[in-house]
Amino acid sequence: MKHWTEDFDDDADEPLVRPYTITSGRTATQRDDLTLITMVTATAAGAPPSRRDLRKLQPEHHTLLDLCRRPLAVAELASALHLPVSVTKILIEDLVEAGHVLAQPPLAFAPASRLPDITILKAVRDGLRKL
Repeated sequence: MKHWTEDFDDDADEPLVRPYTITSGRTATQRDDLTLITMVTATAAGAPPSRRDLRKLQPEHHTLLDLCRRPLAVAELASALHLPVSVTKILIEDLVEAGHVLAQPPLAFAPASRLPDITILKAVRDGLRKL
């Protein structure tokens, strides 16, 4: 498995910003509920943060707020930011703690009509137990 910085050219026009700079040196989140499929959405229809909050946010936080106007999974957000998932989780955690986004399990966004019938799930479970 290659490192995420392997394809960067040292002479590129854009400087390489180390992930620990973006996350203020943090390497892990305090939350256990942020998985690859956790859905993240902006609160209050994407209301902009106050001026005081703006000073605390990195440009990546602002990008996340823009992306989260509609629910997206953590993996999708990491891909859109071109950052490792671990860094993206830390940025999401910052926004959750500030009340700018909500992080919820994916089933919270699935309409009831799209969920499988419980009787089918029970039949599958029972069939698997008989194997």
